[in-house]
Amino acid sequence: MTGMAPQFAKGSTVDATLDFIRAEHGEAALGSVLCKLSPDVRSVAKHISATDEVVYEQLVQLWAAADEIFAAVDPGWMERAGAFSIGHRGAQMYGGILRKKDPTEFLTQSISLFRLYYHPGDIEVVEHASGRAVLRLVGFAAQTSLFCRRQTGGLTKAIELAGGNHPGTRHVRCVLEGDAYCEWELTWSEAVKVQRDTSTSAEQP
Repeated sequence: MTGMAPQFAKGSTVDATLDFIRAEHGEAALGSVLCKLSPDVRSVAKHISATDEVVYEQLVQLWAAADEIFAAVDPGWMERAGAFSIGHRGAQMYGGILRKKDPTEFLTQSISLFRLYYHPGDIEVVEHASGRAVLRLVGFAAQTSLFCRRQTGGLTKAIELAGGNHPGTRHVRCVLEGDAYCEWELTWSEAVKVQRDTSTSAEQP
C-alpha cells in the first residue's frame, strides 16, 4: 500500500492456509483457489517453505481468493483456518510457547507468538484479569477483515492449548470499522482444582 512500510509474514502462514483448504475442502477446491492468484503469488504458494518470508500483501491475495470461493458456503472458514494453523503447524513448531500451565503464563511470557508469524508490530496485552484478557494489535496494519478473523480463531485455539477451559475470543474493536486499534477480548474458565480431603471418615478410639 502506498506510503506504508513493507509488512511480512512467515511462509508457515501460507502453508497452513493451503493445508487447511486441502483438509477441509479437498484438492480440487485448493486448485480453484490457486487458479485465482496472480502468477507470482501462485509461485510463492507452491514453493515457499515454512521459515521463508512472504510479502504480506501476497498472503492477503491468497486469503481473498479463498474467501471468494468459500465465503458463501462456509462463512466461518477463516476463523477455523486460524485455529487450524495454531493447533497443527503452530503446536508442532512452537509447542513450548503455546503449552503452558495456564493462559496467564502464556499471555505474560516474554516471547511474542505474533512476531513469530508477522512483522513489524505485535499483539500486546492491555488488560488482564482472572479468566479474561484484552489484546491489542500495534504497529501492523491488518488491511483486511480476514486477518482479524484469522486472529480470532488462532487466539481461541492458543488459549485452549495454554490450558484455558471453554475459551472464547471476540474482536471487540477494529481499525477497519473506524476504531483506533484492533482489539480482541479473550475469556476462559480457570481449571477447577480438587483439594484432597485428608481428614479421616471416623474418629479413632
